[in-house]
Amino acid sequence: MATSQALMQKTDDPEDDLILQAKAGSHAAFEALYRIHLGRVYAICVRILSDRSRAEDVTQKIFIHAWIKLNSFRGDSRFSSWLYRLSVNLIFDELKLIEARDDQNIGKLQTVLFAASCSEPVRNLRLDLNSAIDSLPRQARIIFVLHDIVGFTHEEIADAMKLAAGTCKAQLSRARRLLREALKQ
Repeated sequence: MATSQALMQKTDDPEDDLILQAKAGSHAAFEALYRIHLGRVYAICVRILSDRSRAEDVTQKIFIHAWIKLNSFRGDSRFSSWLYRLSVNLIFDELKLIEARDDQNIGKLQTVLFAASCSEPVRNLRLDLNSAIDSLPRQARIIFVLHDIVGFTHEEIADAMKLAAGTCKAQLSRARRLLREALKQ
Protein backbone atom coordinates (compact mmCIF):
# COMPACT_ATOMS: atom_id res chain seq x y z
CA MET A 1 0.00 0.00 0.00
CA ALA A 2 2.90 2.37 0.74
CA THR A 3 4.08 1.79 -2.82
CA SER A 4 0.79 2.97 -4.31
CA GLN A 5 0.90 6.02 -2.06
CA ALA A 6 4.44 6.80 -3.20
CA LEU A 7 3.33 6.65 -6.82
CA MET A 8 0.30 8.86 -6.13
CA GLN A 9 2.52 11.54 -4.65
CA LYS A 10 4.45 11.90 -7.94
CA THR A 11 1.80 14.03 -9.63
CA ASP A 12 4.34 15.74 -11.89
CA ASP A 13 4.86 12.56 -13.96
CA PRO A 14 1.93 11.80 -16.30
CA GLU A 15 2.95 8.14 -16.37
CA ASP A 16 2.07 7.70 -12.70
CA ASP A 17 -1.66 7.42 -13.39
CA LEU A 18 -1.00 4.94 -16.20
CA ILE A 19 1.19 2.84 -13.92
CA LEU A 20 -1.42 2.78 -11.16
CA GLN A 21 -4.16 1.87 -13.63
CA ALA A 22 -2.02 -0.83 -15.23
CA LYS A 23 -1.18 -2.27 -11.82
CA ALA A 24 -4.92 -2.41 -11.16
CA GLY A 25 -5.30 -4.52 -14.32
CA SER A 26 -6.04 -1.91 -17.00
CA HIS A 27 -4.89 -3.23 -20.35
CA ALA A 28 -5.50 0.18 -21.93
CA ALA A 29 -3.16 1.87 -19.44
CA PHE A 30 -0.46 -0.73 -20.02
CA GLU A 31 -0.91 -0.32 -23.79
CA ALA A 32 -0.30 3.41 -23.35
CA LEU A 33 2.90 2.66 -21.43
CA TYR A 34 3.84 0.20 -24.17
CA ARG A 35 3.38 2.85 -26.86
CA ILE A 36 5.45 5.38 -24.89
CA HIS A 37 8.42 3.03 -24.43
CA LEU A 38 8.27 0.68 -27.44
CA GLY A 39 10.65 2.63 -29.68
CA ARG A 40 13.41 2.95 -27.14
CA VAL A 41 13.16 -0.67 -25.95
CA TYR A 42 13.24 -1.92 -29.54
CA ALA A 43 16.21 0.33 -30.35
CA ILE A 44 18.16 -1.09 -27.41
CA CYS A 45 17.37 -4.63 -28.59
CA VAL A 46 18.44 -3.93 -32.17
CA ARG A 47 21.65 -2.25 -31.07
CA ILE A 48 22.72 -5.06 -28.76
CA LEU A 49 21.47 -8.05 -30.75
CA SER A 50 22.29 -6.69 -34.24
CA ASP A 51 19.34 -8.66 -35.61
CA ARG A 52 16.01 -6.93 -36.28
CA SER A 53 13.96 -10.11 -36.26
CA ARG A 54 15.41 -11.32 -32.99
CA ALA A 55 15.06 -7.79 -31.58
CA GLU A 56 11.33 -7.82 -32.41
CA ASP A 57 10.91 -11.14 -30.60
CA VAL A 58 12.86 -9.99 -27.55
CA THR A 59 10.98 -6.66 -27.46
CA GLN A 60 7.73 -8.60 -27.35
CA LYS A 61 9.09 -10.81 -24.53
CA ILE A 62 10.17 -7.72 -22.60
CA PHE A 63 6.70 -6.19 -22.61
CA ILE A 64 5.06 -9.50 -21.71
CA HIS A 65 7.53 -9.82 -18.84
CA ALA A 66 6.90 -6.19 -17.84
CA TRP A 67 3.15 -6.87 -17.66
CA ILE A 68 3.74 -9.95 -15.51
CA LYS A 69 6.24 -8.19 -13.23
CA LEU A 70 4.49 -4.80 -13.11
CA ASN A 71 3.49 -5.19 -9.47
CA SER A 72 7.16 -5.50 -8.56
CA PHE A 73 7.67 -1.89 -9.72
CA ARG A 74 7.76 -0.01 -6.42
CA GLY A 75 8.14 3.52 -7.73
CA ASP A 76 11.59 4.04 -6.17
CA SER A 77 12.91 5.01 -9.60
CA ARG A 78 11.35 6.15 -12.84
CA PHE A 79 9.30 3.55 -14.67
CA SER A 80 11.59 3.91 -17.69
CA SER A 81 14.64 3.00 -15.59
CA TRP A 82 12.87 -0.09 -14.26
CA LEU A 83 11.74 -1.09 -17.76
CA TYR A 84 15.19 -0.58 -19.34
CA ARG A 85 16.86 -2.61 -16.57
CA LEU A 86 14.32 -5.40 -17.20
CA SER A 87 15.04 -5.08 -20.93
CA VAL A 88 18.79 -5.38 -20.53
CA ASN A 89 18.41 -8.44 -18.31
CA LEU A 90 16.20 -10.18 -20.88
CA ILE A 91 18.54 -9.18 -23.73
CA PHE A 92 21.44 -10.73 -21.79
CA ASP A 93 19.36 -13.88 -21.35
CA GLU A 94 18.84 -13.96 -25.12
CA LEU A 95 22.57 -13.50 -25.72
CA LYS A 96 23.29 -16.43 -23.39
CA LEU A 97 20.82 -18.57 -25.37
CA ILE A 98 22.51 -17.59 -28.61
CA GLU A 99 25.93 -18.47 -27.21
CA ALA A 100 24.73 -21.79 -25.81
CA ARG A 101 23.15 -22.81 -29.13
CA ASP A 102 26.16 -21.82 -31.16
CA ASP A 103 28.92 -23.14 -28.89
CA GLN A 104 28.73 -26.42 -30.80
CA ASN A 105 29.58 -24.77 -34.07
CA ILE A 106 31.98 -21.81 -33.68
CA GLY A 107 32.40 -21.36 -37.43
CA LYS A 108 28.66 -20.98 -37.84
CA LEU A 109 28.55 -18.42 -35.03
CA GLN A 110 31.30 -16.34 -36.61
CA THR A 111 29.45 -16.37 -39.93
CA VAL A 112 26.20 -15.30 -38.27
CA LEU A 113 27.84 -12.49 -36.28
CA PHE A 114 29.72 -11.25 -39.33
CA ALA A 115 26.52 -11.27 -41.40
CA ALA A 116 24.63 -9.44 -38.63
CA SER A 117 27.31 -6.77 -38.28
CA CYS A 118 27.31 -6.20 -42.04
CA SER A 119 23.53 -6.22 -42.47
CA GLU A 120 23.25 -2.48 -43.14
CA PRO A 121 23.97 -1.58 -46.77
CA VAL A 122 27.03 0.55 -47.28
CA ARG A 123 26.45 3.21 -49.92
CA ASN A 124 29.35 4.85 -51.74
CA LEU A 125 31.82 3.21 -49.34
CA ARG A 126 30.67 5.48 -46.51
CA LEU A 127 30.03 3.97 -43.10
CA ASP A 128 27.21 5.52 -41.18
CA LEU A 129 27.01 5.43 -37.43
CA ASN A 130 24.61 2.47 -37.36
CA SER A 131 26.83 0.17 -39.35
CA ALA A 132 29.89 1.35 -37.42
CA ILE A 133 28.19 0.41 -34.14
CA ASP A 134 27.06 -2.91 -35.59
CA SER A 135 30.64 -3.72 -36.59
CA LEU A 136 32.01 -3.32 -33.07
CA PRO A 137 33.11 -6.46 -31.24
CA ARG A 138 30.16 -7.88 -29.28
CA GLN A 139 31.21 -6.91 -25.75
CA ALA A 140 32.39 -3.45 -26.76
CA ARG A 141 29.13 -2.87 -28.70
CA ILE A 142 26.99 -3.90 -25.72
CA ILE A 143 28.90 -1.66 -23.31
CA PHE A 144 28.86 1.26 -25.77
CA VAL A 145 25.09 0.95 -26.27
CA LEU A 146 24.33 0.56 -22.57
CA HIS A 147 26.57 3.48 -21.52
CA ASP A 148 26.43 6.02 -24.34
CA ILE A 149 22.95 5.34 -25.71
CA VAL A 150 20.89 3.96 -22.82
CA GLY A 151 22.74 5.89 -20.10
CA PHE A 152 23.71 3.16 -17.65
CA THR A 153 26.68 3.79 -15.35
CA HIS A 154 29.83 1.68 -15.53
CA GLU A 155 28.87 0.10 -12.22
CA GLU A 156 25.39 -0.88 -13.48
CA ILE A 157 26.87 -2.39 -16.63
CA ALA A 158 29.58 -4.20 -14.69
CA ASP A 159 26.98 -5.64 -12.34
CA ALA A 160 24.71 -6.77 -15.19
CA MET A 161 27.55 -8.28 -17.24
CA LYS A 162 29.45 -9.65 -14.24
CA LEU A 163 32.60 -7.69 -15.13
CA ALA A 164 34.84 -5.28 -13.27
CA ALA A 165 33.93 -1.61 -13.70
CA GLY A 166 37.45 -1.01 -15.02
CA THR A 167 36.87 -3.61 -17.75
CA CYS A 168 33.70 -1.76 -18.76
CA LYS A 169 35.59 1.53 -18.93
CA ALA A 170 38.33 -0.04 -21.04
CA GLN A 171 35.81 -1.65 -23.40
CA LEU A 172 33.94 1.66 -23.75
CA SER A 173 37.18 3.43 -24.59
CA ARG A 174 37.96 0.71 -27.14
CA ALA A 175 34.49 0.99 -28.69
CA ARG A 176 34.78 4.76 -29.02
CA ARG A 177 38.26 4.46 -30.60
CA LEU A 178 37.01 1.85 -33.09
CA LEU A 179 34.01 4.03 -33.95
CA ARG A 180 36.24 7.05 -34.57
CA GLU A 181 38.45 4.96 -36.84
CA ALA A 182 35.50 3.50 -38.74
CA LEU A 183 33.87 6.88 -39.24
CA LYS A 184 37.10 8.45 -40.55
CA GLN A 185 37.14 6.07 -43.51
